[in-house]
Amino acid sequence: MTTIINDADIAICGAGPAGQALALLLVQQGIPAARIALFDGKTATEAEQDARSIALSYGSQQILQQAGCWPLPATAIQDIHVSRRGHFGRTLIQAADYQLPALGYVARYGDIVAPMQTALARSGVQMHRPCQVTAIEEFTDHVRLTVQTGTKTGTELQRQFSAQVVVQAEGGTFSDQSQRQQSRDYQQTAIIAHVCFDEAIAHRAFERFTEEGPLALLPQEDGYALVWCVRPEHAVQLMALDEAAFRQRLQSAFGQRMGQLTRISKRVSYPLGLNAQAQASARVVSIGNAAQTLHPVAGQGLNLGLRDSMVLAKCLSRELAMPEAALQQFLRERQTDRSLTIGLTDTLARIFASSPDGSLRQSLLGLSLGGLDLFRPARHLIAEHMLYGWRA
Repeated sequence: MTTIINDADIAICGAGPAGQALALLLVQQGIPAARIALFDGKTATEAEQDARSIALSYGSQQILQQAGCWPLPATAIQDIHVSRRGHFGRTLIQAADYQLPALGYVARYGDIVAPMQTALARSGVQMHRPCQVTAIEEFTDHVRLTVQTGTKTGTELQRQFSAQVVVQAEGGTFSDQSQRQQSRDYQQTAIIAHVCFDEAIAHRAFERFTEEGPLALLPQEDGYALVWCVRPEHAVQLMALDEAAFRQRLQSAFGQRMGQLTRISKRVSYPLGLNAQAQASARVVSIGNAAQTLHPVAGQGLNLGLRDSMVLAKCLSRELAMPEAALQQFLRERQTDRSLTIGLTDTLARIFASSPDGSLRQSLLGLSLGGLDLFRPARHLIAEHMLYGWRA
């Protein structure tokens, strides 16, 4: 059965943080809420139960505040200690150096989207979930979506939806995506868990570069969110260990800066890669993970997506009557920030993904960390980019 449902000016496929932030910012920019539609495969309850840890930069916190979704439950990062395991060289980036309350925040995915969903419900934005957008057809004067939903009887209902502009904001993970223009399998796997130490340093994050990749510990609640990037064969071994043996391996890789590891949650893992392509047709554009999926080094993935949302909201509100011009302006405004952020994370990831252990490239990274601590302008330039992205 096929029926036609109400049209909208802007349809957003994907109700993650980037998609929902875009909808809220569009309303603030003067687009009528009733003319904005969001589609997502999860229910609101399922999204709010997602316990993944997300790193938000200070700039992203400002975007969420502008969208009316801050404060939310989050742990502040006041300084970041960056080092190279077993080698000279480290740097310390501190919020006080920039007269900021925090460099960033760590929050659970569900806690980020919960206030967004509340704000959207109050705003009157059309919400369609759970459903799947199975086809997108672009015409001269509109875009037609084919949307499939389940019914109470278990049968499926297919509906068609017409919009002036469609925004792809549902990217998925690297292993689930089709190949884009910039694509690289780093042959690394991220192991994720929540860990606790007996001498934790409040509000300090750690980025420790090992021979196989970065090991990040982000302060969260009573402990730390762990992101440990290793080669796939090593990841298989680590995931097979019992808790005591895994704790010993992690302690050896990180060191004694926060004393002894006392507790580790259930571990999960996923493959890492780069998959990016900045593109827009006359009426369809991609943002967030749908435009760029990055390695987690430096934690810039969601932050880049939220900056996409902020700029796209401004471009569409200025020129919605001329969607192609608005989308091309969006690509131009986002080009430098996207290119620099993708280039930085890709370079750091490849140093470990493609270099032998202890290689010259890895050693030079350690020396550069020491240099950053001595040369304040370089450290400030990198920190500014992590905080806000590229600002012309």
